Amino acid sequence: MSPAPRRRWPVVLAVALVLPVLLLVTGGAFVGFQYATAITDTAGEVDFERPLAIPPLADSTVDGTGRRVFDLDVRPGTTDFGMGGPAETWGVNGSYLGPTLRASRDESVRVDVRNGLDVTTTMHWHGMHLPAEMDGGPHQPIAPGSTWSPEWTVDQPAATLWYHPHLLGETAEHIWRGVAGMMILDDPAVRHPDGTGLPQRYGVDDVPVIVQDRSFSSDGDFSTRGSLLSSTGRLGDTVLVNGTVGPYLDVTTSAVRLRLLNASNARVYDFGFDDDRTFTMVGSDGGLLPAPVELRRVRVSPGERAEVVVALTPGEDTVLRSYPPGLGRGGDTDRFSGGADTLDVLQLRAADTLRPSLLLPEVLAPAPDLLESEATGQRSFALGGNSINGESMRHSHDEMDHSRIDEVVTLGETEVWSVHNTGDAPHSFHVHDVQFQVLDVDGDDPGPLLSGWKDTVFVERGSTIRFLVRFSDYADPDTPYMFHCHVLLHEDEGMMGQFVVVDPDDG
Repeated sequence: MSPAPRRRWPVVLAVALVLPVLLLVTGGAFVGFQYATAITDTAGEVDFERPLAIPPLADSTVDGTGRRVFDLDVRPGTTDFGMGGPAETWGVNGSYLGPTLRASRDESVRVDVRNGLDVTTTMHWHGMHLPAEMDGGPHQPIAPGSTWSPEWTVDQPAATLWYHPHLLGETAEHIWRGVAGMMILDDPAVRHPDGTGLPQRYGVDDVPVIVQDRSFSSDGDFSTRGSLLSSTGRLGDTVLVNGTVGPYLDVTTSAVRLRLLNASNARVYDFGFDDDRTFTMVGSDGGLLPAPVELRRVRVSPGERAEVVVALTPGEDTVLRSYPPGLGRGGDTDRFSGGADTLDVLQLRAADTLRPSLLLPEVLAPAPDLLESEATGQRSFALGGNSINGESMRHSHDEMDHSRIDEVVTLGETEVWSVHNTGDAPHSFHVHDVQFQVLDVDGDDPGPLLSGWKDTVFVERGSTIRFLVRFSDYADPDTPYMFHCHVLLHEDEGMMGQFVVVDPDDG
């Protein structure tokens, strides 16, 4: 044997002995750094220097058939958030986010969605009850340069909904870049006793509050940095409201209605105020609650909405804050997924003279009326890893399965769906097309916050939520709806399923 190989053996032996030690040390340092920087706390640190941007109401026309027509143009752009330079963003009819669509119950609508991006996208109407082929899920892709024109009749109560892309494997990126907007449904038939009512002047005392978290690089662009130990995806250290960093809202009435929408990719918020004042929750995903609920905190997971009314006195300021939400995980896992974070969101500045607001009604809307005794079937959904019931929509070769049908439900029937979180991550479970009625959480009464219609519900680790759902119309055996986790990393990694509604009379 030559001398050269003999001289290499000590080196190889030394590397073999030292490398594990180095990996252990550097790995421990990395974990320690991630642990030390995992908590974000901006309480009292935000300079509220920018007036809150109010998304404009989308222009519309009424065609010869009486149908209301909206035009949405998804396009790339740049947006200066005041963080050191412009960010590369996408938006709808603008560079970031989109206008608010507003329509009334029983109104026929059409939305012409043009894709001005250089990649395929979709547009899903989150919370809307409509035919599957109009839903805007992965089965209705919009190619670059093309236009998709869904149309339907609004057939549900007044509510706060939203729209966003929903394509297999890429939803997180499209929403992160800014493609999203609010939808408001009105119901002219709703009447409250004289002298009572809800704030309803858009942008004045009825205000959209689209909450997102982002991180920025030194040049002002969006940054995707984050903890590699988080299982929930992108968490930002800066809050945007309607695309505004450090926003304040000038309030001119003694009460203001905030339509809170969690449009973040992964973050869960626990909204309250910095002075711990009470406020009144009046609505959730599917519309108004049966009665107002007095609160100091309301937890809102990705995709959920909460309508709250806040009373103010002349000349005072108060800050909408997200307190540590608690994700049902505990310990370090909560820490790495935003469960220990405190974030200042929006400052309310009351004018020295406030216009009086109406008293809130004691009864807001009819309570959900489904009965468990009338349920004709039950289904169970176990959420774990990136799958539902052990099935992922992402194959091992990194492709998505458009064609798989997981559940077949029958038109007109009421079912009990049981959703259980078997994994170590929090999940936000969303069902397309329907609003459901929560029966219980871990066997307990769900409480007043879940007393209204819902389409998205937060499921803590180890928790089970049961709800009643009715499939009242829109049978289509060929086009599925989706159910999935609305933590967008989980959705993109395959935590989704598909169901079709079938009419037994069709054979």
